[in-house]
Amino acid sequence: MIAYMLRLIGSVLFVSWIVGTLVFFLIHLVPGDPVAVMLGDWASPTDENALRQQLGLHLPIWTQYIQYLTGLLQFDLGQSLFFQQPVAELISERFPMTLQLAVMALLVAVLIAFPLGLWAALRAGKWPDHLSMTVSLIGVSIPNFWLGPMLILVFSLGLSWLPVSGVEQPFAWVLPSITLGTALAAILARMLRASLLEVMHEDYIRTAQAKGLPSSIVYGKHALLNALLPVVTILGLQLGTLLGGAVITEVVFDWPGLGQLLVESIQRRDYPVVQGCILVISVAYITINGLTELVYAWLDPRIRVAS
Repeated sequence: MIAYMLRLIGSVLFVSWIVGTLVFFLIHLVPGDPVAVMLGDWASPTDENALRQQLGLHLPIWTQYIQYLTGLLQFDLGQSLFFQQPVAELISERFPMTLQLAVMALLVAVLIAFPLGLWAALRAGKWPDHLSMTVSLIGVSIPNFWLGPMLILVFSLGLSWLPVSGVEQPFAWVLPSITLGTALAAILARMLRASLLEVMHEDYIRTAQAKGLPSSIVYGKHALLNALLPVVTILGLQLGTLLGGAVITEVVFDWPGLGQLLVESIQRRDYPVVQGCILVISVAYITINGLTELVYAWLDPRIRVAS
């Protein structure tokens, strides 16, 4: 376990360096000048040069890169060019909202996927199976940037059941969570169905049925528990993906999370904030993947023995 944790920490550090380096150089290739964005079109060259020197943007790019890496080693993400406050403070204010949205979307996906996948597996080849897989195919095919506005048109503007955007009103999280969790629910349902169909032909399932155990115990305990490993794989990968995929959803619903901050910072050419947001999302992604392996070991004792 200690060796595994050391590998996980090493992976996080290595990926952080790779992602930080790529983002640093790619963001500097994006057309646009943050000084021009901050001062406007009518600023004088003298004012622009003064602000550029104040922000350190007059330095060679390799010097800025070394300063950036030095800051990362000291757990310093830098200073926002636009807000003039530490990037870590901005991210700490927004990240809980993104995490909240991702967890709620994951909950929505699980609540939809597990009954749908179990229903399809128990009625394999029949109309419930075909209906469930058709619904899941539609769910995985609909993009967030289309589904979100459609839900707003129907449930907010048409029926006036739910708020359009923001987080202040009750149930403001419902539409963003459904928008973000629909595709994941479709993937989970199909994966759970396939995994259950494979498990239900195992000898221990036939043995449990031969002993006369109730179907709820046979399928709910023995089959479902042993079919969870591939589902946990998808859950672990997709939870990290939800953190990054929340960008579009947060913009559509004006959700004050990390994704919205990232989009705003790209528009403002706020290099330190863009770098910090992407770095935090990447570190969260690989950390969640590492924790997924620990869940593997808890679900399957054979993995604990092998490790």
